[in-house]
Amino acid sequence: MANHLVLVAGNIGSGKTSLTERIGARLGWRTAYESVSDNPYLPDFYADMSKWSFHLQVFFLGHRAEQHLEMARDPRSAIIDRSIYEDAYIFARALHDMGNISERDYQTYRIVFDQIVQTLPPPSLLVYLKAPVDVLVERIRLRGRSMESAIDPNYLKRLESYYDDWMQSFDFCPVLTIRTDDLDFVHTPKHLDLVVKRIQDKLTGKEEMVFVD
Repeated sequence: MANHLVLVAGNIGSGKTSLTERIGARLGWRTAYESVSDNPYLPDFYADMSKWSFHLQVFFLGHRAEQHLEMARDPRSAIIDRSIYEDAYIFARALHDMGNISERDYQTYRIVFDQIVQTLPPPSLLVYLKAPVDVLVERIRLRGRSMESAIDPNYLKRLESYYDDWMQSFDFCPVLTIRTDDLDFVHTPKHLDLVVKRIQDKLTGKEEMVFVD
């Protein structure tokens, strides 16, 4: 197959990082992940969201644009855990709607976002992972990340509604939607095989298959 840039999108706990790791290992693709441990704004953000939300989103915007360009320019195929588009359409929108980013800062952010995105090469495919909120809550509980311990199911429901809105208008590239509530591509090889085949079929323009367990 030719060089591809694939982005993995989805709500918190939908399986993005696990899938990115396994697709990279299976197909020999480059992988890239969200900046967490080296993010200079996250501790301040969790201490005072209303003060630091705008700063955090600007950091993520620059980080993801740089990441997107680096992977797109690489001669190898690549897969990225979370897309730059989600920053604006999901997370900045949520912070704004919840009162943590002012209207003035939000409009400024969106202007900068729109300008940056216009300069980026489009991805080959966006893989959208989707699961019910109760499944996401249980996965988040099981992985036990301290920064996620206070996530409210209502926040996940809010994000889910934003993802639904975003998917209705997203047109930068083809989209492959995969329900992950009945999939375990970490421990069940045949589930990973099915996901890999669906991605390869979508990239090569073949008719999509229907999942059968």
